[in-house]
Amino acid sequence: MTTSSLASRQDRDRLARTGRAPRDASRERLRIALLSYRGNPRSGGQGVYVRHLSRELVGLGHDVTVLAGQPYPLIDDGVGFIPVPSLDLYREPNPFRRPRLREIESATDLFELTTMWTGGFPEPRTFGRRARFILEGRLQSFDLLHDNQGLAPSLLDLMSHGWPVLTSIHHPITVDRALELQATRNPMRRVSLRRWYGFSRMQARVARRIPKIVTVSNSSRTDIAASLHISQERIAVIPVGVDEGIFYPRPAIARVQGRIMATASADIALKGLVPLLEALAKLRSKRPDAHLVVIGKLRDKSPSTEAIGRLGLERVVSFVTGETDEHVARRYAQASCAVVPSLYEGFSLPAIEAMACAVPLVATTGGALPEVVGDDEKSALLVAPGDPGALANAMGRLLDDAPLRAKLGDAGRRRVLARFTWQQCARSTVDQYRELLEGVRPC
Repeated sequence: MTTSSLASRQDRDRLARTGRAPRDASRERLRIALLSYRGNPRSGGQGVYVRHLSRELVGLGHDVTVLAGQPYPLIDDGVGFIPVPSLDLYREPNPFRRPRLREIESATDLFELTTMWTGGFPEPRTFGRRARFILEGRLQSFDLLHDNQGLAPSLLDLMSHGWPVLTSIHHPITVDRALELQATRNPMRRVSLRRWYGFSRMQARVARRIPKIVTVSNSSRTDIAASLHISQERIAVIPVGVDEGIFYPRPAIARVQGRIMATASADIALKGLVPLLEALAKLRSKRPDAHLVVIGKLRDKSPSTEAIGRLGLERVVSFVTGETDEHVARRYAQASCAVVPSLYEGFSLPAIEAMACAVPLVATTGGALPEVVGDDEKSALLVAPGDPGALANAMGRLLDDAPLRAKLGDAGRRRVLARFTWQQCARSTVDQYRELLEGVRPC
């Protein structure tokens, strides 16, 4: 059978199965359903990714409808939005809340509640069930479904009904699990962590059956393939971007002497806050003016909380949350340097946001960070992950050397604008959509 006759047969099969004839995916305006099981615009990268990608896809002339769970994302004009409400069990200021009996209206609600009560994390699975209920029967309204790292079994059900599906995996969640387990010696805590990350096994099973996957770096591509047992040929690399209309140098705002800035979307081992705090304590023996502003929330009774008390840093470390991107960019303008101390990153939005603001950066070599920030001493200073002494030395170099700060700040901004914009991300993502619809495997 020739390639053309095989394609014709596949087209007829699709028409019989779905009632929808194949369309010319190379030129058409695409209708995209973009799914994200949570869309918090202030914590983590999921809400940032959904907001900016959807806006730029619409800017390219496509129709995008976002389906997201709580906390809901910020959505720009022109982007459709369908909320997918849940019990919202982890909402602030009352995470792990007890819902009232009248809130339990379905088997999915009950599953969500009992999974939380037994220490698991149900959101990816329960969001998928609810989204499937909304999408069933609406195949004619969309050309494809783009899942943002939910990887629920319901995706496979939708695929069986003719939905073309692509998924984004920013980095394998198994890395978070391994680092969290490594960071604790408490046997009960280890049992709790294994239960919490139980959803990662479900995601791995689903990912192996999704025909097309996109990720944000070559490092993540390698790690996803190895940890989830997926061929690298199925994974396309599309870096995410920075909003250059917000994150840019602001010379009218004075730098604060000794101010170091970091962003930690979660107070977990992966983000390297404890090594950073230990580095700050070392640095202050030579630079008493050194102090740290962290964009993020400090967890009660966390290793970071303990480290702040143990090292006597209560007056020189502050955490801020809930700020708009504009406020964060203004904080960058006040910083003498920025630090990404993570033990591992699949990409790092905070790194490119700081660089776009021309703030000199110290980053570790964890995961994709060297790939993102560039070579040591050229556009950033690089140190080994988990090394407080190396972090302290690098931060001290920047605080003491104004010409080096200016050199790295300028080079970092040029690198980001040349490589990491949301427009570039959207165009490359559309290329993957078209390949999916044409039935072509990524190369």
